[in-house]
Amino acid sequence: MAPFPDPFSLAGKRILVTGASSGIGRHTAIACANMGAQLLITGRNTERLADTLAALTGKDHQSITADLTRAEDLTILTAQAGPVDGIVHAAGISKLVPLRMLKPAHLDEMFSHNTYAPILLTKELLAKRQIRPQGSIVFISALASHTGPMASAAYAASKGALLGAMRVLGRETVKQGIRANCIVPGYVRTPLLDGLGQNGGNMEELMHMAPLGLGEPEDIANAAIFFLSPSSRWVTRNYFIIDGGLMVPSDIYA
Repeated sequence: MAPFPDPFSLAGKRILVTGASSGIGRHTAIACANMGAQLLITGRNTERLADTLAALTGKDHQSITADLTRAEDLTILTAQAGPVDGIVHAAGISKLVPLRMLKPAHLDEMFSHNTYAPILLTKELLAKRQIRPQGSIVFISALASHTGPMASAAYAASKGALLGAMRVLGRETVKQGIRANCIVPGYVRTPLLDGLGQNGGNMEELMHMAPLGLGEPEDIANAAIFFLSPSSRWVTRNYFIIDGGLMVPSDIYA
């Protein structure tokens, strides 16, 4: 009897991962390579991006250093990307600023990195027909868009905007069989979370908020594999909250 095909396999697929120099992006790239994909990775830090590239199993992977908030870098990446079967938009930043202290520059910074960059990159790739039919587009949002933690108004807004854009995109690309979905992580052990701790976040409190504790980047990478693989062929315009049970009412565990 012939073996059943692995519905999570990414063999034969070419996947673009942004923000691959660290955190969720790095682990997603490594996980996709382990599942047989050929990777195109991008990030702002050339040295760390090279470390990720060296960690990928398989061959013919490619890296391109780019700051996707810069129009010229976005143009270069699009020109060099070639056809892809899937994208994981893992690049992003976060800074804690109370709403009463928000300034236009801070809002511009959050939206430039977290919202405009992934949307405009997707737009350029679609315009050049570089996302193959039956492809998959995965945005990384954040649980802050649902829960609204203190001092995260700009970050929560920039990540929440991806949910709306994803739903529209899923309709606009359906004729090509291209799916669009979001992953909504809770608190995950990444350099970004470490940065929140240095900027006033209570890390001890965060560790105990979710019943299953802090997540690991691999937890998000596994969800990305689901959305990129044939397993999710009937899933689009949707989002997946992965938060260790944080959104479940706490009185259930009393």
